Amino acid sequence: MRLTQKLYWVAAVVGAIVLAGPARAGSLQVQVQDKTGKPLPNAVVFLESAEAKAATKPLKGVEVAQVAKQFTPTVTVVTPGTAVLFPNQDTVRHHVYSFSPIKTFELKLYAGVPANPVVFDKVGIAVLGCNIHDNMVAWVLVVDTPYFGQTDAQGKLNLDNVPSGNYKLRTWHASLPTGAAATEQAQAVGTGGAPVVVKLAGSSV
Repeated sequence: MRLTQKLYWVAAVVGAIVLAGPARAGSLQVQVQDKTGKPLPNAVVFLESAEAKAATKPLKGVEVAQVAKQFTPTVTVVTPGTAVLFPNQDTVRHHVYSFSPIKTFELKLYAGVPANPVVFDKVGIAVLGCNIHDNMVAWVLVVDTPYFGQTDAQGKLNLDNVPSGNYKLRTWHASLPTGAAATEQAQAVGTGGAPVVVKLAGSSV
């Protein structure tokens, strides 16, 4: 191959790579409804794929506090390897625990901030409780994707800056029966399109 031909070939390959560029960012609008069709606030929505899993990193600065004898927030979404602190902001001591398969731990009677955070390293749902106050309950969802969020008061969520492609759309809400996994459906993400409506059977506002 002559030098000029080689240069032309190299230029063509480089040009094709530049034109292809990274995957275009898309967005997805989701409307989550309960079993009666009412908007469902605080539903967790996330997109799974092999590429999403590869892009996942542990989060930083995550806390689940105890305030007025309640967990705040009630639902926390993290990625594998995320360390979560459980500061006690009450004037009484708490005993925080989880017996869930993805993470079993106990933070025995304490006030203030525990010395060590709890690292959630397995995907799934952990139910939190307090041995002293039975009415305290919360959930930590561990998801293998950076593309997640929770619906607003109108049951809506916009997932932005998601690479275009094919995903598994999963949805979960605290009102689902105990032990229920997130629902799933195939979902393509592009640069536009009508909102996706997800109805969670067994859920309620």
